[in-house]
Amino acid sequence: ETSEILSRLFRQAGIPHNVLNAKNHAREAEIVALAGQKGAVTIATNMAGRGTDIKLGEGVVWTPRELIRSQTALDERPEGETKTLRQLLEERPCGLHVIGSERHESRRIDRQLRGRCARQGDPGSSRFYVSLEDNLMRLFGSDRIAAIMTRLGMKEGEPIEHRWLNHSIESAQRRVEQRNFSIRKRTLEYDDVMNRQRSIVYDFRSDVLAKEDVHGLALDILHDLVITQAEELLADAKTSQPEDYAEWVSRLFPVAVEAKDVVPGEGGYEEVAERVFAQVQEAYELKCTLESPEMLPRLERYVLLRSIDREWQDYLRAMDDLRDAVRMRAYGQRDPLVEYKREAYGMFERLMSSIKTRAASGLFRASTSVDSMRQFMDQVRRPRRVRLTSPDENAAGGGFQAGAASRPAPAPASADAAFDRILNRASASHEAHAARIEQAREAAAQSPTGRPQSYPKVGRNDPCPCGSGKKYKNCHGRNV
Repeated sequence: ETSEILSRLFRQAGIPHNVLNAKNHAREAEIVALAGQKGAVTIATNMAGRGTDIKLGEGVVWTPRELIRSQTALDERPEGETKTLRQLLEERPCGLHVIGSERHESRRIDRQLRGRCARQGDPGSSRFYVSLEDNLMRLFGSDRIAAIMTRLGMKEGEPIEHRWLNHSIESAQRRVEQRNFSIRKRTLEYDDVMNRQRSIVYDFRSDVLAKEDVHGLALDILHDLVITQAEELLADAKTSQPEDYAEWVSRLFPVAVEAKDVVPGEGGYEEVAERVFAQVQEAYELKCTLESPEMLPRLERYVLLRSIDREWQDYLRAMDDLRDAVRMRAYGQRDPLVEYKREAYGMFERLMSSIKTRAASGLFRASTSVDSMRQFMDQVRRPRRVRLTSPDENAAGGGFQAGAASRPAPAPASADAAFDRILNRASASHEAHAARIEQAREAAAQSPTGRPQSYPKVGRNDPCPCGSGKKYKNCHGRNV
């Protein structure tokens, strides 16, 4: 934007020039090639033309190049000649002259702009102009300098050159650089948290890609998932939740487990988890025997990779939201970085658990063909003679029974039977709901106001009179 403004001013003054910015990138090579000719004026941005030396044309260098490049030639100048090369160039300037229209926040950028002149032994010079209305001076020290200029009687637009001004500009640049350094350091500390988590997830994903047979890795995931959930729900004897653990196992895996079967005994939750995993492994091995041997490794690898990718994408979005949210905790005198690390640790644990849960669900629900899945469901429906025993039976010497003829095992509740029960309950609820609606319509037809006389006025947040349990605005109130 600044280069375009300067270009308009140059056109108004009748100065031929070229503009080197992002808009003229197609002509960048041509503009750079002509920038070293005598009398050429080029307006360039900070980034334009970087990495390119401007070759000086004929008539630009009036001093012999040998004199400029050779210190010996300077030492052998005629007796009585005491002027240095800098003084000679000040009297008769030559080479490339760089004019800076402003000082930048970073001293490094100013040095890079100065370094565009006097390249490869060629002569050159530079000069920077600063206005007290520039952002750098307006934010740092312009009031003090303006007060000094007022006391000295300086008029607006009058140029000043003093070492105090240079010191003030350098001091402002140092403060800006320190602030930017603190911002970059803080950003790096935030990124280190994600980098450590990213390395763990990517290593896990690389193992899935690199291994030829991921069947063992799939069993490890199932084992870790069963052990972790058992530790969470059964480790503490006072807060043990065998009902929740049994429900979780039955919901995620095609095995039948009752609450009395997973009550921790003398072996603790580890023994229960190992017995549950034995049955889960048996069910998974049965499913694998019914799948296509050629397609099974590809199916397992696809399920694992899909689980990692889906959860990781959601996790990245959640981490971005967390990073934006923790900044507000600074108002509560808490370090946002510490809060970010603490929250990220808990979220990463939930991420790994979600990946394993999704993978376990996909391993049992994905199949290479419809026939293999149908055969597996038929096998699950059959009464099996492998079951989990309760701690009381273990104490009596029952243990984990497999094929015990003296004590036949009850058939586990299959997924189809559970689904049929749910479907029957939903059907009965739907019929009752339809009957209530029909009664309401008949009452409304008989009412002169069009509203059922037996139904009072219902508020939007009141329970719906149909008995669905929902709010009126989310049920029949949506069409009112």
